Amino acid sequence: MSLAVAAAALAVLPARAADSTGHQNFSWVDKNGERHYGDAVPPEYAQSERRVLNNQGVEVQRVGAEKNAEQLAEQRKHDREIEARAQHDSFLKTTYTSTKDIERLRDERVDQLNGQITAANAYIDSLNARLKTLQERAMHFKPYNTNPDARRMPDDLAEQLVRTANEVRSQRKSLDRRHQEALALRAQFDADISRYRELTANSGAR
Repeated sequence: MSLAVAAAALAVLPARAADSTGHQNFSWVDKNGERHYGDAVPPEYAQSERRVLNNQGVEVQRVGAEKNAEQLAEQRKHDREIEARAQHDSFLKTTYTSTKDIERLRDERVDQLNGQITAANAYIDSLNARLKTLQERAMHFKPYNTNPDARRMPDDLAEQLVRTANEVRSQRKSLDRRHQEALALRAQFDADISRYRELTANSGAR
């Protein structure tokens, strides 16, 4: 809305301005999207966004709408994210002197994880070999051996089979987590390198 239209709308109001009498004129939008002007905002719109106007119809202040609980929670979450990013930016600038520092640390951390992955693979191989041996032994007993004269599987053999099979599954899940951790680690370091370059671009850092 133009200033002329706003001024015309205010012409029908009592000539009261904040700078001369202490009173204020307001502009607000109703639930139908229609803008209104007056020297007091109706109670049902008291928490909505409103504008404060001088006696010429010029906006001198804008009062934001009050947020509900969900909006306040979202705002707090947003503020925490901004603060966390600022803290991480500060960490990058004060911890590293160049991108090579970040790359060096990345490679060290990745090498450590790769070492753990290699050791985990070796352990899983040994478990699989043990499980295969146990399964071969189990074939001599019921229910795997269909020979009527076959004996029932000894309890200790059955327990070893179950325990070893469970350990194989557990170690495979752990190995999958290490692979995911390695991928996430690389992604985080790559993001840090990119951000560090942005932060130091103006200072000529390389």
